[in-house]
Amino acid sequence: MKRLLLAAALLLLVAAGRPWRWDLPAGVEPPTVPADNAMSAAKVELGRRLFYDADLSANGTMACAACHEQKRGFADGNAMRPGVHGDPGRRNVPGLANVAWRERLTIADPTIAGLEAQALVPLLGEHPVEMGMKGLEAELPRRLGPDACYRRMFARAFPAAQGRIDLGTVTAPLAAFERTLIALDSPYDRFRGGDSAALPDAAKRGAGLFVSLGCASCHAGRDLTDERYHRLEPPHARDPGLSEKTGDARDAGRFRTPPLRNVAMTGPWWHDGSARTLEEAVRRHRLALPETAMPFLLAFLDSLTDRTFLTDPRFAMPDRVCGKRL
Repeated sequence: MKRLLLAAALLLLVAAGRPWRWDLPAGVEPPTVPADNAMSAAKVELGRRLFYDADLSANGTMACAACHEQKRGFADGNAMRPGVHGDPGRRNVPGLANVAWRERLTIADPTIAGLEAQALVPLLGEHPVEMGMKGLEAELPRRLGPDACYRRMFARAFPAAQGRIDLGTVTAPLAAFERTLIALDSPYDRFRGGDSAALPDAAKRGAGLFVSLGCASCHAGRDLTDERYHRLEPPHARDPGLSEKTGDARDAGRFRTPPLRNVAMTGPWWHDGSARTLEEAVRRHRLALPETAMPFLLAFLDSLTDRTFLTDPRFAMPDRVCGKRL
């Protein structure tokens, strides 16, 4: 019996230790992964299931996916989403495309480094309360542990910890799954990769306008964000922006430049979701844009949508785990 148990443990270690293979276009380097949370198929599979599990919230009504819907680029269709106890949200839910490469993971808190730490914000945060698990961390093993499939999945993902279920072994696979949410197959990507037919003429004209109007000075790089903080409107008391964390009044009303991946799908827009249309969001930048040029700019922004990403079954709620239907 001891030999069988030892053999099973060794198999788990081998499976968990297999190197993760990134599915990336040519020329794209894999993201940096923390040394204490190496990627593995077992961890990603577990994280995907946890992402869709409402048992991670205080009253069992809210999963991560409640606010991050795949069809919306893992954003949300509401201006701001209330928490499990009805607490009003403070900010618009951001999309999750390519978060593995983000240096700034929230729009106004530079202190959060890493997806593992970011996962604690909705789980344990109190300003506002979202999933409401602060003080209820011990509920995680009590809720997940009775599920034999979960026990097997945690054992495969964390053989060195003997499948322990706790806050750390919940946030680590969530982060691992989120690192796989890669959107690099939009028409604009294919155009940049050499397919001149990938963009319609209207989007090509819009791309030129995007640069000439100065949009690319902040919306720069592969994901169209400089990851810096800017103020586009006068600050208001309801949301102090970056100054809430820095204590510097000069940071009032400054927010991180949002990436524009799948931007046509992630509305409503602005940090508080107050722009109900993408055109309104563009106009609030006070660009010197001729009226006839707006359709071209919107066509370009639409070309940033990776439609495969919005339907990829690898990112959807799993319908089977451990060989059985959920």
